[in-house]
Amino acid sequence: MGKLGKKLKNAYSQMNKETLYPVEESVSLLKKLAPAKFDESVDVAVNLGVDPRKADQNVRGTVMLPQGTGKTVRILVFAKGEKEAEAKEAGADYVGADELAEKIQGGWLDFDKVIATPDMMGLVGKLGKVLGPRGLMPNPKTNTVTFDVKKAIESLKGGMVDFRVDKTGIVHSLIGKASFKEEDLLENYKAFIDSVIRLKPSSSKGKYIRKITISSTMGPGIVCELPK
Repeated sequence: MGKLGKKLKNAYSQMNKETLYPVEESVSLLKKLAPAKFDESVDVAVNLGVDPRKADQNVRGTVMLPQGTGKTVRILVFAKGEKEAEAKEAGADYVGADELAEKIQGGWLDFDKVIATPDMMGLVGKLGKVLGPRGLMPNPKTNTVTFDVKKAIESLKGGMVDFRVDKTGIVHSLIGKASFKEEDLLENYKAFIDSVIRLKPSSSKGKYIRKITISSTMGPGIVCELPK
């Protein structure tokens, strides 16, 4: 067993898998148990009482994490003319149209988020098979199809994350890094959970939030108490 394996084994030995931890305790434990030498990402996973196959229960949204994500977001913008200039000025990493589409078709994917002006969606739509499965397709619901490219870029660089329920009924989100202060992780956690709660579909019956787990990239999953 390597050093990381021993650290992980030690991490698991310090927690009780059957325990539901208050979120403050969960975050404290997560920071203590993050075993890697690099600054691990912190993820929250929420099991929902919804049927994702039903369109009206397909929970999807965006949330601005008040303390940011701690991650450098590389943004690609499909735009032309004055909107292209606006995107460059606002700090987009890549801006263009046909030449970017060709690069993507050729397998280039060195970016984290894609924004497009509405008039570019005919071109972007052709990239659906490449961008869609990777969660990179621009969408009006996540404010990534817009003429206000400056605001969209600032939001994504500033800590805006989008999320959607997967086919198993779970929503995931990055909420920061293991190096964040506990209070900053808690603030981001609360913002995300509040956002998920607000999106509860009216057709969802029974218990909506069934389980919440937080984890660092290499650390164990810690199950949190459900919000009151």
